Amino acid sequence: MILPKSGAGEAETPLRPVRVWDLPTRLVHWLIAALIPFSWWSATNDHLSWHRLSGYVMLGLLGFRLIWGVIGSSTARFSDFVAGPPTVIAYLRGRSGARRIGHNPLGGWSVIALLTALALQIGLGLFAVDEDAIEAGPLSKFVSFDTGRAITHWHHQIFWVLVALITVHLVAILVYALRRKNLIGPMITGVARLSPSLTAPALASRTRLIIAAAVAAGLTWFVAHGLSFKP
Repeated sequence: MILPKSGAGEAETPLRPVRVWDLPTRLVHWLIAALIPFSWWSATNDHLSWHRLSGYVMLGLLGFRLIWGVIGSSTARFSDFVAGPPTVIAYLRGRSGARRIGHNPLGGWSVIALLTALALQIGLGLFAVDEDAIEAGPLSKFVSFDTGRAITHWHHQIFWVLVALITVHLVAILVYALRRKNLIGPMITGVARLSPSLTAPALASRTRLIIAAAVAAGLTWFVAHGLSFKP
């Protein structure tokens, strides 16, 4: 999220509370943040039924976030924060143009990287098979045992890619904190104190929320329980 710079001109301008992040975006963010270490713990300690359940919940959350990235509130939409290379380069050079609310151009791509790694991790887990073929993902029936074992290997490897991306994300938050720019607070409360010159984001309707949640839940159920046939 971009916060106003503290300059001589702007220091005299009183800041106002602005709703930056809606509740669905914040809930998905924190639930995924909690479930990733839980999934690692449950797998490491052979609680594979909990690991599977955690994966299903994250599948639903990811599905919702992808849908919400299209029909959700303005700051949650991919079209709002995914910028092209020229915009990213300009931002890195300190020429980011007009100030705006939401992810900066570089932060937007970090979100895409995290969601992509998470999608790969969850997707591979759906086909994964343990060495005894006792525990397996719901889609493992569509691949051979050897393929399932190879997928399991990559399921483990992608996790560390995800950890690396999360580490970069946390370092960026720390860097912003050292610059006295609080990114965690608004992701908890949804509100940040910003310049009055910035236009508050448009929040999505409850109808869109219901649609996104219903579609994500339906797809998750279908993947987990509905694919009972084998071609």
